[in-house]
Amino acid sequence: MWDQRYAADEYVYGTRPNDFLASVVDRLPMGRVLCLAEGEGRNAVFLAEQGFEVTAVDSSAVGLAKARKLAGQRGVHIETVIADLTHYEIVPESRDVLVAIYCHLPPPLRRAVHAQAVAGLRPGGAFVLEAYTPAQLQHGTGGPPVVELMMTLDGLRDELAGLHFEHALETERDIQEGRFHAGVGAVVQVLAYK
Repeated sequence: MWDQRYAADEYVYGTRPNDFLASVVDRLPMGRVLCLAEGEGRNAVFLAEQGFEVTAVDSSAVGLAKARKLAGQRGVHIETVIADLTHYEIVPESRDVLVAIYCHLPPPLRRAVHAQAVAGLRPGGAFVLEAYTPAQLQHGTGGPPVVELMMTLDGLRDELAGLHFEHALETERDIQEGRFHAGVGAVVQVLAYK
């Protein structure tokens, strides 16, 4: 599905970074970043432009090829890893920042990935997440079509146990991030530290 979606000439989620990520970038510790389910690379390239050392992981080779192209156009380097998160291992205490923007996974996998993300952060490291909540199904402006793949703040507090939540909010906001995220969206936002 994702290779097919990313096969379009356009960047289907745009080339600008996610608004929430951009709003907290100055609160992130400089160093090594891992972007999960990074797709076409808009967030990874933005972080590389800020001076971070960025690795982008996604299951779509097509999406990551576009990510490398965007990085080249912007004059920065990102490492890309083609991997399904079912099989990708986050090395413990290997990252200063982990980014999960609209990384919607089946609940058992999501819990496992979030546990690895917590373990993968170095002390003082930051975790940044924005995802759709179940209320998003009323809007139809993006995101998965099933409630099981959505997230809630209460659920994330459990899944990200061990992190201190500095920003934790369920809200509705206008999202203009390419063709597939366009309009009012119901989201959960997290900025948390280890």
